[in-house]
Amino acid sequence: MTDVAPRGLEQRLRDTRTRLESDVDLWVATAGSSEGVHLIPLSFLWDGTAFLVSTARDSVTARNLVADRRVRLSLGPTRDVVIVEGTAEPVDIAELGPETGDAFATKTGFDPRALNEPYQYFLIRPQRIQAWREANELKGRVLMRDGRWLG
Repeated sequence: MTDVAPRGLEQRLRDTRTRLESDVDLWVATAGSSEGVHLIPLSFLWDGTAFLVSTARDSVTARNLVADRRVRLSLGPTRDVVIVEGTAEPVDIAELGPETGDAFATKTGFDPRALNEPYQYFLIRPQRIQAWREANELKGRVLMRDGRWLG
């Protein structure tokens, strides 16, 4: 694939926004508790400005996000990756709002509100987003800086 010309900023922005809207799952990397770094796949809802994820309240990921709000997300395969650095804010199910909970359940096929085990939602606000396919796209891979889209 390295013989394919690198995408320009506008095309990368379109491709990345499409992935954020259409993908269902991503990788979530956290740190912060005494249990150290943790990586887990989670389903998500993108609302155009932030990601909504949910995990068991007593999970390592939830404890890490409460202890240290920094989080790193990854979408897509290694040769068409989107990397997101952001901050997470806990959102209780009672504060979520039924419309948002329904949208999350519809998009992901998973409704934590219906489980007996307590789940915690987290709203993740991206601060930096990068996207690239091959080495020829490393230059210009930053699409969002300080929470603002470039271009």
